[in-house]
Amino acid sequence: MLRQNPPKVDILVLGAGWTSQFLLPQLTSQNIKHAATTTTGRNDTIPFRFDAESEDVEAYKRLPEANTVLITFPLLGHGQSKHITSLYRSVHGAKNAWIQLGSTGIYNKSPEWNTEDSDYDRSDKRGIAEDELRTVVGGCVLCLAGLYGGERIPRTWLPRLAKTKEDVRKRKAVHFVHGEDVARAIIAVHGHFTPGKRWIVADLRVYDWYDLIMSFAALTEEEEESMRKGEMKEGVEMKVEFAKWVGELMVEEEVRALPRSVEVLGRKLDSRGFWREMGVWPRHARLA
Repeated sequence: MLRQNPPKVDILVLGAGWTSQFLLPQLTSQNIKHAATTTTGRNDTIPFRFDAESEDVEAYKRLPEANTVLITFPLLGHGQSKHITSLYRSVHGAKNAWIQLGSTGIYNKSPEWNTEDSDYDRSDKRGIAEDELRTVVGGCVLCLAGLYGGERIPRTWLPRLAKTKEDVRKRKAVHFVHGEDVARAIIAVHGHFTPGKRWIVADLRVYDWYDLIMSFAALTEEEEESMRKGEMKEGVEMKVEFAKWVGELMVEEEVRALPRSVEVLGRKLDSRGFWREMGVWPRHARLA
């Protein structure tokens, strides 16, 4: 269990959200002293809410001194990264490293391969704040691919991703990373900090949406049984419709077999640099 207001920790997690279900158990198992915050202080966390307009340091006095501070929630635009780091350091000093969780969505300039050194959307509000963190405190940014694990189940996302056959036609490459590997990545950076660096964190695979849709559409035994009982019929029928669309598109686009050739999948992410630098590799190296 986390203690309230510990005197000093190795890692302070600002925002114990989805990632924490994977990160906190790993920190505990590796005997890495840690504390975490939530807005309400639930589950033995420290109550903390970042207010970009407030200069009050009282909220930061409730936080422990930490060797590494992880920000899991997005900071936006100019000023917020400087604001949160300066207030924290005004209380706890400057001997701390900062990690920000970001998104690979900003890597949208190259239509082909993107690495951590590729150009990215510098007008993106999250990207602006991340760059500010890198500048003012030498922070490290982990740009995460599609997150899955726990309640995040990719095969349930189809209705949100596409509504029509034309929507499916636009789907090309997609990338993922499991929550457990996100946690391992954070711990790796804590142990081998790379100041001012922006990294791409994915599972080293490029997935073809056509191929995934066909896989997701395959009925599990449980779904077949539910359909026979009249349950989940709408969801099952939707998956069948998606599979039908992909089959038709394969004929129209002369795709002989899935997955499609990586050359036709558009923007792709190369995350080898991060894992090579850290000396670890993804444990979930393929979407289940």
